[in-house]
Amino acid sequence: MIFPNWIDQIKLYVGSGHGGSGAIHFRKERFVPKGGPDGGDGGRGGHIILRGNRQLSTLLHLQSQKYLIAENGKPGGSGGCTGAMGKDIVLEVPLGTVAKDADTNQVLVEITQEGEQLLLFEGGKGGRGNVHFKSARHQTPRYAQPGQPGAQGWVTLELTLLADAGLVGFPNAGKSTLLSVLSSAKPKIANYPFTTLMPNLGVVHYRGEHAFVMADIPGIIGGAVTGRGLGIRFLRHIERNAILLFIIAANTPEISRAYTTLVQELRAYSPKLLDKPRLLVISKADLVDNEDKKKLVDLLPDHIESIFISSATGQGLTTLKDKIWKLLHPAY
Repeated sequence: MIFPNWIDQIKLYVGSGHGGSGAIHFRKERFVPKGGPDGGDGGRGGHIILRGNRQLSTLLHLQSQKYLIAENGKPGGSGGCTGAMGKDIVLEVPLGTVAKDADTNQVLVEITQEGEQLLLFEGGKGGRGNVHFKSARHQTPRYAQPGQPGAQGWVTLELTLLADAGLVGFPNAGKSTLLSVLSSAKPKIANYPFTTLMPNLGVVHYRGEHAFVMADIPGIIGGAVTGRGLGIRFLRHIERNAILLFIIAANTPEISRAYTTLVQELRAYSPKLLDKPRLLVISKADLVDNEDKKKLVDLLPDHIESIFISSATGQGLTTLKDKIWKLLHPAY
């Protein structure tokens, strides 16, 4: 399945520039027949830099740029002049972008702040010119250092959404509807599986001056870790959420079993996900009457706090925001 307008992972070959060579040069001035060395240093090679840009929400703009090599530094000149530095390449990326070595999967840098600039690959240092190698015993050094090479290699950029509360659940559990009601986000909503094909973010305003960010993650089904449904493509976006809201529709048969399935999928992907504070949200409460709701309460998992809500009628939404805020700010 292809999502052409939203790219959260790309692979690039990037390289910083080589440093310029130091110069071998001697002063050539009138009336100075034996001028000393004056070869300048080479310029630094261009860096590869990542910069955080809050206006970006995808890596799509980098998809066509498979090979990016920064400019080399210029050689040193006469008169002790240093060569020009190579031009840096600055890659604008969304907040939450992680750069990894494509071969070892080692994290190289991570961008989390607006305007944050981090060095991915440092440009090679310029070589020293022969002016540095003059000594009492060696007045005319005919040697200068070559510039140091830059660093090159395949790098994977992965975008993981930064949010306070992540909505986790099966397709059609009401996650997108809840996000649209609580925030100004406008995710696609329809009554068929996998309506949401990309994560959506929304800002939820809370009691005047406060707010928190909520993320709607595409639906998970049993066996997602093994590739069923949308697989694990979007599970990494849950990793950066501060708390998890497990959304299960009130008309789901065996809600406790459904919750267990979701927990098992998260555990199989990354056990650390289950260390996050969580809340069980029973959505679409307007679809069951009070008698059935009382029966459901006795069947819910007893080791997690739960709340009934309805995005259609507004039932429980204010209380839900209170509970989310309390989980995010326990001392508040």
